[in-house]
Amino acid sequence: MPAKMLSLSPRRALSQPRIRAVQALGRVLVAALVLLAWHLLGSGTQTGRLILSSPVYILRELWVGADLFVMHGAATIRVALTGFVIGCGAAFIGALLFCLVPWLHTVFRGVNIAIYTMPAIVIGPLLVLFFKGDWPQTILAALMVYFPAMSTMLLGLKEVDRRLSDLIEVYGGGEAELMRYVRLRGSLPQIFAGLRVAAPIAVLGAVLGEFGSGTRFGFGSFLLSTLPQANPARLWGIAISTSAIALCGYLVFLLPAVWLQRTTQSVTLAPALHTDPPAGGRRGRAGFGLIALLLPFVLWALLIKGADLPPIIAPTPIETIRFIFTENAYPIWKALGVTLPMAALGLIAGLAFSFLLAALSILAPAVARALVPVAMLVQNTPLVALVPFVVLAFGRGITASVFLAMLVVFFPAYVLLNQGFAAIPAAARDLVSVYGGSRWQLLWRIAVPYSISYFFAAAKMVAPMALLGVMVAEWLVSGVGLGNLLNISRPALDYETIWAGALISILISAGTYELVGMLERRTRR
Repeated sequence: MPAKMLSLSPRRALSQPRIRAVQALGRVLVAALVLLAWHLLGSGTQTGRLILSSPVYILRELWVGADLFVMHGAATIRVALTGFVIGCGAAFIGALLFCLVPWLHTVFRGVNIAIYTMPAIVIGPLLVLFFKGDWPQTILAALMVYFPAMSTMLLGLKEVDRRLSDLIEVYGGGEAELMRYVRLRGSLPQIFAGLRVAAPIAVLGAVLGEFGSGTRFGFGSFLLSTLPQANPARLWGIAISTSAIALCGYLVFLLPAVWLQRTTQSVTLAPALHTDPPAGGRRGRAGFGLIALLLPFVLWALLIKGADLPPIIAPTPIETIRFIFTENAYPIWKALGVTLPMAALGLIAGLAFSFLLAALSILAPAVARALVPVAMLVQNTPLVALVPFVVLAFGRGITASVFLAMLVVFFPAYVLLNQGFAAIPAAARDLVSVYGGSRWQLLWRIAVPYSISYFFAAAKMVAPMALLGVMVAEWLVSGVGLGNLLNISRPALDYETIWAGALISILISAGTYELVGMLERRTRR
């Protein structure tokens, strides 16, 4: 019997390259069939010519207009990269401070959420008033990057194996040693996950800034000038180019993250994760919560006073709050009744799709690997570049707005959920396998409970994004709701409506964020 086993081993070893070759050939054939179907639909049907174009026509457009694509692409890359560096640098510093001083995180929670949920349609034109050159779109990209990157990095810094913190304490180490030897090293996968989330968002912020700033160069401006031309090949060229830029940024931080995950994953079963408790007792938390609520309004008033802004452009917080409760604010509340249901549907659909895609990494890894490139291509294509195709496919109704909100939501949530599933200790996987458990049991009994922190972190991160996604869709697609109201109020110089609408959207996003946090605390208990 041993001789027979030894004789089988070489044949098994030799068969593995053949299997990989067959799998690679299968992927090539599938890609060729997809491209062929795309070409036939894009060139042989009227609807296809309006929506899909053809890969041949798109490549020809990229070749003929290469100078234009390179010029606008270089401008977008410069803006996105600068905004990415500024936003992620501020995010890392903020995550360190909030981890070392927990009450500081509580105090600045309102400011962080306000920065994250400020509608681009509001802040973009204001930045143009105060900054010159590429700085408006650069700052917008940095602001959009900061909160998702900071939240993901902070999650990695705060989640510490209790046994490691006890070991540092036994050897006489303090918080500085814990940060140096445990937190920073152990949080590297989460830090790179935050960078992967931030890279596509930086490109989106740059394109949105270019789209609304009136600048001459950048894919946002290129898209704006192409929309009236009814040239689907060029629109697809812009979408593919912006997606390629964002995808490169994502992949740059994916490769080291895969290696780091292997070197930081716990090899023993059920590590005792420790999250820092809230600062202070019940009264202390209430006091910090009150400061967090008031601080954004204080900074708002100080900014207006320090910049000496005229009231017609930037009303004070008191004036804005007073306006909300007048009859003139009725259009805001009416528009909000249209926006909120669509945002809720987009959030639910996005979270469900992100969980399904992350779950496939356990249930059907081969299928997950095949779907992830498609998901990255869709997500990394800036929202404004997808608008023409969404309109042609779904019209300008509710479906288009919900679909765009789902696209905004699902990918950042997927990155965090997949990071949580990947961090499961190998011993836990082996335990399920030894007892004959299925992949479904591994998912529900091990992966989901172990990754509950990642799920709630994902929900808190993307809940405000659903509202922002719907508002952008209303701005660019449907022509209804709060996003459209803010858009038509801008040329009318109705800044009271703009600021009141922005404040209400921020408060709703902050309330949703706190609701998810409350559910997380109840679930942990």
